[in-house]
Amino acid sequence: MTREEFISTVAPVAVKLRKEGSPIFPSVRVAQAMLETGCTLHEWNNLVGFKVGGGKPNAFWKGRSVSTKTWEVYDGARVDGVQAHWRAYDCIEDCFRDQDLLFEWSRYDRVHAAQSPQEQTEMLRVCGYATDPVYTQKLNSFITGYDLEKYDLEATEQMLRADVANTVIDTWIKPAWKKADEVGDEQGKQYMNWLANQLRVASGQPEE
Repeated sequence: MTREEFISTVAPVAVKLRKEGSPIFPSVRVAQAMLETGCTLHEWNNLVGFKVGGGKPNAFWKGRSVSTKTWEVYDGARVDGVQAHWRAYDCIEDCFRDQDLLFEWSRYDRVHAAQSPQEQTEMLRVCGYATDPVYTQKLNSFITGYDLEKYDLEATEQMLRADVANTVIDTWIKPAWKKADEVGDEQGKQYMNWLANQLRVASGQPEE
């Protein structure tokens, strides 16, 4: 998997959660996933370096874990071969949602309150999310190098209201579909179905 393919897999999830109220900028979330995994999607779906710790299973983490060797920085010195136990998830979204629960702790108030991706990457380091002293620089390098802030903009785009979309579908598209059906216009019917689904997608609803 290339880095671009990795980003295209992770970014939509990051954008979705941001739109739903996640405190994490999509650019930061994608950059962190790139850094923590080396752009590899492991079967345990832990993209954020979230260790088991003393946490208890919840709606997003069922208690499964995997163990690997990693490295940490202690008192300014890198220590290799550290045994670590990582949380394992059913999917990427569960991983990110579990991380959002972590960021509700008061320890991460400054991460939660960050007003820019660059401030948030620094607060991740300051609040002790990682022991790497250059964690901020690494994340910012990914954000800049892969133009990840475009996903922050995507997450702020105004979504079409579902009730407005459904009103257009019910008062205009459905009657037009019915007329096309009455005269046997299959192409017209297909177009109306497509148009209705475009409105559903734009308003965050499933296609029909």
